[in-house]
Amino acid sequence: MNYLPKRGLFPLKNNQKAKEWSEPRIILFSFLAILLPSALLLTLPVFSVSGLSFMDALFTATSAISVTGLGVVDTGSHFTISGKIVLMFLMQIGGLGQMTLSAVLLYVFGLRLSLRQQALAKEALGQEKKVNLRKLIKSIICFALVAELIGMIILSFRWVPDLGLAKGLFYAAFHSISAFNNAGFSLFSDSLMGYVGDPLVIFTLSCLFIGGGLGFTVIVDLVKNSSKGFSRLQLHTKIMVIATPTLLIIGTLFFYVLEYNNPSTLASLSAGDKWLAAFFQSASARTAGFNSVDLTHFTQPALFIMIILMLIGAGSTSTGGGLKVSTITVAAVATWTFLRQKKHVVMFKRTVSWPIVTKSLAIIVVSGSLLSIAMFSLMLTENTGFDKVMFEVISAFATVGLTAGLTAELSEPGKFIMVIVMIIGRIGPLTLAYMLARPETSRVKYPEENVLTG
Repeated sequence: MNYLPKRGLFPLKNNQKAKEWSEPRIILFSFLAILLPSALLLTLPVFSVSGLSFMDALFTATSAISVTGLGVVDTGSHFTISGKIVLMFLMQIGGLGQMTLSAVLLYVFGLRLSLRQQALAKEALGQEKKVNLRKLIKSIICFALVAELIGMIILSFRWVPDLGLAKGLFYAAFHSISAFNNAGFSLFSDSLMGYVGDPLVIFTLSCLFIGGGLGFTVIVDLVKNSSKGFSRLQLHTKIMVIATPTLLIIGTLFFYVLEYNNPSTLASLSAGDKWLAAFFQSASARTAGFNSVDLTHFTQPALFIMIILMLIGAGSTSTGGGLKVSTITVAAVATWTFLRQKKHVVMFKRTVSWPIVTKSLAIIVVSGSLLSIAMFSLMLTENTGFDKVMFEVISAFATVGLTAGLTAELSEPGKFIMVIVMIIGRIGPLTLAYMLARPETSRVKYPEENVLTG
């Protein structure tokens, strides 16, 4: 087996066993180990034009590491070049995923992963147990950097002529990293509203965050097995290949129809630009966080569709957030299986194990509970309507970053609530539940008895 080296900056004392570092603790530690120093760093004058309070710095750092994109200040005008570079770095390490980041940090700190933790890391990254973890992490990092470099080169064709060589390349690099990692940060004060009808910018960024939202596992599986036929793909890949374009098309149609005559969004655009804007918002709603039209003027039905797309989110082991496409798909198929009174959940001629089904249902229940608590808390601290509270909380939880206008007006307690929501949304609600519940295995089986439900 491949172990990470024992010695490093902080070697284990008294032969402390690595198994004491449970997966939830490793994930939370790795997140906070980057978050808190980064928040303190952003308060320094060199990183912002007019200074940043600790709460605003904590909010911004959390938003960047969780690849959410919500901001209490304007990114383009408030941060200096140094501050923007820090945000790029935070978005990059946040988008790589917690298990990837955890393994890297453990290597730096001189800790090593136990056999079980290596298996958990590979499972979290969607790989088989026989895969070499170090090589896997290197491959993920290289894949991300290559994709971002390609995106940067394409975007530079638009922004270098408009902004000059240095500024154009920097803008291209920043938005490429932000898009691939589904972060949603933009250096333009209106996000991408100025490029609503620009196919080069819209399609380049869309390809980046759709690719990042599919995940490394799916893309590798497609490259290796797509030529052998659809049946040779992994079940997770099949779900993503079918669900991703389906959700994209449905969202595009809904936004086009619902906003077609809205004078503040699509009505003033040409026919082609309307489709382009509807497509971009449909793709962006599933955790990317960019907007090419003013969302504060969206109709209520369109905002409702956007909330649904945000909740569904991207794919597992991807740079995106949300409940995850596979989670919703498994829960939906399990429900249909129950209604048909079948015993096994079957998808593409493959049986889904009951632990996976119950895990999907647990994610939905725990997430719903946490969202309810967050919404109630925010309604106590903020003087605004429930629709804005719901939109903002779900956007933060699903690490989307789209805003209906509430984030910029949040009170200090409101900002802290949103920070907690973004952290939970990124590390995963079940991770928090595992830490609070301290699950223990038991071999005791009690007699069964029916419970009246429904």
